[in-house]
Amino acid sequence: MPQPSLTVVSPDFSIPTPPIKLGDAGQSLWNRIQTEYAITDAGGVELLAQICGAADTVEALSAQIAQDGAVVRTRTGPKPHPALRDLLNHRAFIARTMTKLGIDVEPVKPMGRPSKPNAWTPENK
Repeated sequence: MPQPSLTVVSPDFSIPTPPIKLGDAGQSLWNRIQTEYAITDAGGVELLAQICGAADTVEALSAQIAQDGAVVRTRTGPKPHPALRDLLNHRAFIARTMTKLGIDVEPVKPMGRPSKPNAWTPENK
């Protein structure tokens, strides 16, 4: 399936309101992505809204893990924080969905100059 071509967002573009209520992290992500990519199709807007909602959850889980510590003490001994699994799942969801939207790809620049051919080539006479 061919990737849709990206266009430069015009300077008079106004950021649309997200279809769901977002927290600070989600709203910030919404604004940054909409400023750069101007996603307007219904499916893309919904996927972006879900990404931004997940970003809010990641922020909340990260704060709770930071408060409690990555390892919690139980009566059976130290255990990883129970929210770590959810945190990783939400981060993976964000990465996968950004890939589906096509907003994770950056052009790769070739490094250095082209090399000389390794094989023998006849000289032009």
